[in-house]
Order: sequence, then structure tokens, then C-alpha cells
Amino acid sequence: MKATLALAAAWLITTAYADTNKADVRSWRPLLDDKSVSAWRGWSSAGFPEGWHVVGDTVSKEGTVDDLVTRQEFGDFELELEWKIGKGGNSGVLYRGTREYDHIYWTAPEYQLLDDANHPDGRNPLTAAGSDYALYAPPGGVVKPFGEWNETRIVVKGAHVEHWLNGRKVVTYELWSPDWKARVAKSKFAAYKDYGLAKKGYISIQGDHTGSLELRHIRIRELP
Repeated sequence: MKATLALAAAWLITTAYADTNKADVRSWRPLLDDKSVSAWRGWSSAGFPEGWHVVGDTVSKEGTVDDLVTRQEFGDFELELEWKIGKGGNSGVLYRGTREYDHIYWTAPEYQLLDDANHPDGRNPLTAAGSDYALYAPPGGVVKPFGEWNETRIVVKGAHVEHWLNGRKVVTYELWSPDWKARVAKSKFAAYKDYGLAKKGYISIQGDHTGSLELRHIRIRELP
């Protein structure tokens, strides 16, 4: 009898664990594939902007194009993607952006995508790859050279933000904290009173810089 009860308990635990994992997998959803680009529009254009090319679940650009922006707004979320940038390339992933100003980066914090070795911004840790652009610096030596794939993960929950790069947490900060407010006040974002204040907003891939960029395996899950 005890053996039967033990087996039953083990089965219940295993089943619950499996169901939890299934639910976790189902909670992720792709933001791009070759069957549909409906999750995205341009910052300036209502449709999917010219100059971006989609093959499978990879999106790429070669030069200056309109920013990609999600049609849906996201508050608390986990975002994962892989990116490969050209020599001297510069881009970014912006989150919780809103439309008060002409550019999304005047309201949205930015995870910097950069060829650190060949772009001037790479000389300053505050604007290097993986940084919260101009505010929080990552450690050096984590980003891969241009032409190689990097893995990015962004976690945003309430005021808490994490930037991950190639499996390492490189930046963590608290929105609206005294430290964050002091850094914003000393930055170019001080001129934009709505910067970083939204608790929900759009995710954007920056396209308005020169150079090539590829992104793939873009997926997101909303957090409770």
C-alpha cells in the first residue's frame, strides 16, 4: 500500500512538473516568421516598412530604414532574440516606448546593439553593446565581433529591468529610483519629461542608423 501511494505521489509530481513546463513553453510566442509580419509596423509607416527583409524567422536590413515597432504594447515581459551586426554597425532594441515625440528613443529605454570594436560608441561603456543606452554600462568583453551572432534577453517587470548578453546578466537597474532619476537628469534624456516613465509601451528595433543588421528567433512572453 505504501509503495502504491509513493508511486501515485511520484506520478502526480511528475505530471504537475510536465504540465508546468508545457505551460511555460506555450507562454512564449514568436514575434516574427515568414508566414506573418503582422506583429510589426513602421514608426512612420502604418505597414511593414520598406528596407526590412524577412526570410524564415530572420529579419534584416542593409542601410537606413524606418524603425520596426510592435503593434501591441507590452508592460511586464521577457524578450529573447539573436542579432548579428555589420562592421561599424549601430542599432538598438527599445521597450515601453510611446508616441509623445518624433522618435521612440525619447521615451523608450534602449538595449544597445553595437559593433563595439569599430563604432565610436563602443569606446564608452555607457553606450557599448548591452548597455541601457547612456545610463547603465555593461562589463566589457561580452559582445561578439561583428558578423557573429549574439544572444540577447531583456526582462522588464514593474520597475525592475535586466539586460542579458550571451548568457550573462550585464545590466540591472530600477526604473524611477533615485539613482535612475539622477542619471537621466545628467543625460540628453533630461530634455524629454516622459522618458522612461511609461509602464506599458511598444517594443522597437532601431533602423535609422546606417549599417547592416540581422535578427532572428525573436520571441516574447508576458509576465504576470
